[in-house]
Amino acid sequence: MKKLYTLILAAGLGKRMKSRHPKVAHKVCGRPMVEWVVRSAKAAGSDDVIVVVGHGADEVKSILSDDVKFAYQEKQLGTGHAVMMAKDMLPDEGDIMILTGDTPLITSGTLKEFYDFHLNEGNSITILSSIFDDPQGYGRIVRGSDGGVLKIVEDKDADEKIKGIHEINSAMYIFKLDYLKKSLEHINNNNAQSEYYLTDAIEIVKNMGGKIGAYKVHSEEIMGVNSRVQLAEAEKVMRKRINERHMLEGVTIIDPDNTYIGPDVNIGIDTIIYPGTIIEGNSTIGKDCEIGPNSRIIDSEIGNGCKIIFSMITESKLCNNIKLGPFAQIRPDSVIHDNAKLGNFIEIKKSIIGEGTKVPHLTYIGDAEVGKRVNMGCGSIVVNYDGKRKHKTTIGDDVFVGCNVNLVSPVKVNNNAFIAAGSTITDEVPDGALAIARCRQTNKEGWVEGRRKKGGL
Repeated sequence: MKKLYTLILAAGLGKRMKSRHPKVAHKVCGRPMVEWVVRSAKAAGSDDVIVVVGHGADEVKSILSDDVKFAYQEKQLGTGHAVMMAKDMLPDEGDIMILTGDTPLITSGTLKEFYDFHLNEGNSITILSSIFDDPQGYGRIVRGSDGGVLKIVEDKDADEKIKGIHEINSAMYIFKLDYLKKSLEHINNNNAQSEYYLTDAIEIVKNMGGKIGAYKVHSEEIMGVNSRVQLAEAEKVMRKRINERHMLEGVTIIDPDNTYIGPDVNIGIDTIIYPGTIIEGNSTIGKDCEIGPNSRIIDSEIGNGCKIIFSMITESKLCNNIKLGPFAQIRPDSVIHDNAKLGNFIEIKKSIIGEGTKVPHLTYIGDAEVGKRVNMGCGSIVVNYDGKRKHKTTIGDDVFVGCNVNLVSPVKVNNNAFIAAGSTITDEVPDGALAIARCRQTNKEGWVEGRRKKGGL
């Protein structure tokens, strides 16, 4: 049985990114570039993945899973040198796919086709190539009369005839491992850059009697990212792929060019996503929802039939038929149960909101457990912080909290209680009680006129 291994070159500095971070750690649609490549390689059937790291090695290692192996290239002396750093980790038999960590758009489907072509053709080396209208700057694939690959000529070394070739080298290959190891022994750095080029292996293997082929793919997939401009271009392509996948699965996206959905997001059928919406991380959106416009959901679970307008939800769970917003914020570790309504300018933090509860507007609830069918009046506040510690408030079922009420934690309001507007509650409220905690109103008749006569108004 054929064995496929993958080696991903990810040691470069990436000077054109102008960043403190390694180039391959920069994200496309919320996922580091090198992780996109690793996932595609695994999905294509690779038995083992080795990543060659160098600049920012610890950061690159930290973003990849434990089942990836690493080789270290202390000095970046060319692609051939990078492969040499992993030579001792490679078996003697099978095939190895060599990819680059800055090509996040390469898909597992293309890599599968690439490998099948390599096997079916019986190649010693297969080059992943593409046809570019403007091939300037790329190495050219030079083919013989039989269609086989003779060599790769770098752009700077090409004459006018070679420069007229539009088939370019993507710098991705599949080698038979025995040929790779033999060719590495003959690659040298006798060139202007004093680097070891993997492209030299093409001619070396050819002279050994090996068969060289090239498999042409769509140019979009082999696009390398070397600058912030190219990063944005890759982001746009990936975003389009993700949005199209959701639309084909029954999701309506009003404006795909202005909707940002992460690769790990799941969305149910008949949900509508309005413009300006960002859905990130491991978020799940149920069926028949309306999300947006201009909402952001991060690592959260949204049930069926929810309507979320101009709001932000982070690391929380909304159950079914929730109405949220506009301008609401649900902070981490919050759970909102079925049929709750949370309106304008409210904030929920690390709290449970019961079924059918209403938090209409201008309310803050933090570190609290709120029961079913509660009404939180406008401007009601859970005062959960004493300057040093957070405390919990518990509100029972069917409680009515008036406007501008302060619930000073820790405090408990039992079932069916009624709290008068403007009260500051510091003690437990019994079942079915009316709590009033404010000064009695005093009217001083004639006060305004008297004040005016004294010149005070």
